[in-house]
Amino acid sequence: MRRIRKERGATLAGLSEATGISVSTLSRLESGLRRPSLELLLPIARAHQVPLDELVGAPPVGDPRVRAKPVVMGGRTHWPLTRQPGGLQAYKVLQPQGREEPDPRTHEGYEWLYVLSGRLRLVLGEHDVILGPGEAAEFDTRVPHWFGSTGEGPAEFLSLFGPQGERMHVRARPKRK
Repeated sequence: MRRIRKERGATLAGLSEATGISVSTLSRLESGLRRPSLELLLPIARAHQVPLDELVGAPPVGDPRVRAKPVVMGGRTHWPLTRQPGGLQAYKVLQPQGREEPDPRTHEGYEWLYVLSGRLRLVLGEHDVILGPGEAAEFDTRVPHWFGSTGEGPAEFLSLFGPQGERMHVRARPKRK
């Protein structure tokens, strides 16, 4: 914190005035004699116009890319797109061409499918639909469901699955402040 303050040419008195934190508290924070709390760090970061991570010397974020190996299950190839087990899971899936009889199943959870290429057959309750590229479906997995090949060729799709019935929240672009 001292390095950032000095780089900006600020004094302890000036920082105290800008943050409302006493000079003695700021001095103890900079020397390590006082443990920083969020209520002290936020006004200091605002006064210096730096992210909180920079103020506390947080380590840089590691490589965010997911490099999971594909897994073949039931003839489908799944590429995991999430690293953490449990909670919301994302997969890229390749459904090979084939002819199989639908065998709807139920289980806890909530699923969202998005077709990237090809055509995917979805049997959901009483519905039997064909999803094409750019189409999406979402459903409660307690409803009997099955998805697979239309028999016309392979299909590539994204699958998001929440095992405890979590709903997906998808936005085209982030909200601007």
